[in-house]
Amino acid sequence: MHSVKSLRVALAAIAMGSLAACSTVGQVGSGVGNAINSVGSLVTPYKIEIIQGNVLTKEQVALLQKGLSKEQVRGLLGSPLVTSAFHADRWDYVFTIERQGVPAQERRYALSFKGDTLETFGGDAMPGENEFVATLVSKREIAKVPELKASEEKLRAFAANNAQRAPTASAAASGPIRTDYPPLEAALSAETPK
Repeated sequence: MHSVKSLRVALAAIAMGSLAACSTVGQVGSGVGNAINSVGSLVTPYKIEIIQGNVLTKEQVALLQKGLSKEQVRGLLGSPLVTSAFHADRWDYVFTIERQGVPAQERRYALSFKGDTLETFGGDAMPGENEFVATLVSKREIAKVPELKASEEKLRAFAANNAQRAPTASAAASGPIRTDYPPLEAALSAETPK
């Protein structure tokens, strides 16, 4: 009984000593603490990308006009992120994105309805579609997109190459391609033992 009590006291003393040692690691002036802090500043944990809300673009907002119905607005902008039970005629579109190494972005846009028709709308300046995509691209260099236009010379070479690969007259004369296959059910029922 005495050994169990002394074991508990020893474990408590070790735990208290560990806690006391942890409190001195981050103190200024402590050589070990400064070394740990400098290593900690080099290594950063991975932070997941958090995207919330509706992405609204300048092009979408330009289509809004007074007198649109709620369904038309929902078709243009999507469902609002926030609707209030106390303010049923107000829709709030909020968009936030948090990415590692990039400042957080937040945009807000509010719409007010009178009954079922759009009365007023406004909010933050929305980016264009291309501007928004540019903010999502990482800082690494993107390869140049090849031009997707064929010259007359390339089209003639393509047609000549395909003419060489076309089926010969003898292959076409061998008969039509079979398209009537027996049903699978008949083959399966014949194979299963009864």
